[in-house]
Amino acid sequence: QVQLVESGGGLVQAGDSLRLSCAASGLIFSSVAMGWFRQAPGKEREFVALINWSGSSTYYADSVKGRFTISRDNAKNTAILQVNSLKPEDTAVYYCAAGIGTYPRITYILWGQGTQVTVAS
Repeated sequence: QVQLVESGGGLVQAGDSLRLSCAASGLIFSSVAMGWFRQAPGKEREFVALINWSGSSTYYADSVKGRFTISRDNAKNTAILQVNSLKPEDTAVYYCAAGIGTYPRITYILWGQGTQVTVAS
């Protein structure tokens, strides 16, 4: 079955950290770029971070630069989003997505179901 499954979300306090994981199955993981997006209540889904197929290039939204780190382990078919210094405005459902192409022209072909991150002030 071709799927992405996120995990690692939760309820934390402002300033805390979380490690979000995205486990891929049924696709050639090392051939796709991996992105993270988030959607807060009442807002549009927004881009958070992207890592290319090899892990040699990463890209971040300005709002998370310096606090979030995206990485991947192609041997384990896993993408990671390390989120530090969390703020209440980071509260959202976080989604991972597999994409093809070269940043910024990425076509996302597969999405996970999302993991909730809630940051209390």
